[in-house]
Amino acid sequence: MARKTAQDDPLAPVTLAVGQEDLLLDRAVQEVVAAAKTADADTDVRDLTPDQLQPGTLAELTSPSLFAERKVVVVRNAQDLAADTVKDVKAYLGAPAEEITLVLLHAGGVKGKGLLDAARKAGAREVACPKMTKPADRLAFVRGEFRATGRSATPEACQALVDSIGSDLRELAAAVSQLAADIEGTIDEAVVGRYYTGRAEASSFTVADRAVEGRAAEALEALRWSLATGVAPVLITSALAQGVRAIGKLSSARGGRPADLARELGMPPWKIDRVRQQMRGWTPDGVSVALRAVAEADAGVKGGGEDPGYALEKAVVTIARAARSKGRA
Repeated sequence: MARKTAQDDPLAPVTLAVGQEDLLLDRAVQEVVAAAKTADADTDVRDLTPDQLQPGTLAELTSPSLFAERKVVVVRNAQDLAADTVKDVKAYLGAPAEEITLVLLHAGGVKGKGLLDAARKAGAREVACPKMTKPADRLAFVRGEFRATGRSATPEACQALVDSIGSDLRELAAAVSQLAADIEGTIDEAVVGRYYTGRAEASSFTVADRAVEGRAAEALEALRWSLATGVAPVLITSALAQGVRAIGKLSSARGGRPADLARELGMPPWKIDRVRQQMRGWTPDGVSVALRAVAEADAGVKGGGEDPGYALEKAVVTIARAARSKGRA
């Protein structure tokens, strides 16, 4: 789980989320937004990427409002901010505005370290969101997820889930959520085996790989097989989301060796090579369309629609079309 400093008020003027684990970064943002909306249901949330935060934008967003509305300003990939914008952020850290919470998401490391140091010096609340590279860390994460749902799972079940799902925290969290929703009583190794062992990761990522490659027919075939063999729909939406996000991350990254990009983007080098092959034909608009399709499918499989299978098929077709947006054969 994300580790927090002693300053544990989500409505602190500045929250600094540091690391490269997307799930933990997203949860850090969600915690702040939830707290703000509890305090004021009309809270205005602005979620910005570095290219959207130009010099002067932060001052505009944080200027006093006639109605004194509460606001949350989220800045993603703060390590990539332009130098002039960094100056604006540093100046703001010295005198944060009332009723406004600034959330800086920073990958850590050397890039953008000046801003990181300035935020810490200013007393920002900090949430650590490191990549969980060790199996023991992922096992502890799964145990924590079960505790958070109020459900009991045996140590063998937790280990089996990590062994079956792999290293993706979103998949692990989704699996815990699915088991907690479907199973009564203690969750044991046999239950995990029925749901996931030996098939979930391979089948869900096969669907995602074929979809982002623009191979709609093969993706649909893999999807139907996965559903028929009992793979939870939520794991498939998670794999689709991961596949599309990887395309978006790599397409916006500067060129370089796989090892350098792997460090920058938090992916293993072999995945950089695979995503490079998959991203031919993709455009920024295509990535946006695909992410919306995944979000709609996610809502559909979590109760927003009557037929999870149809929601997934629709998403797969949309993603495959987006992958061919430049007319790739």
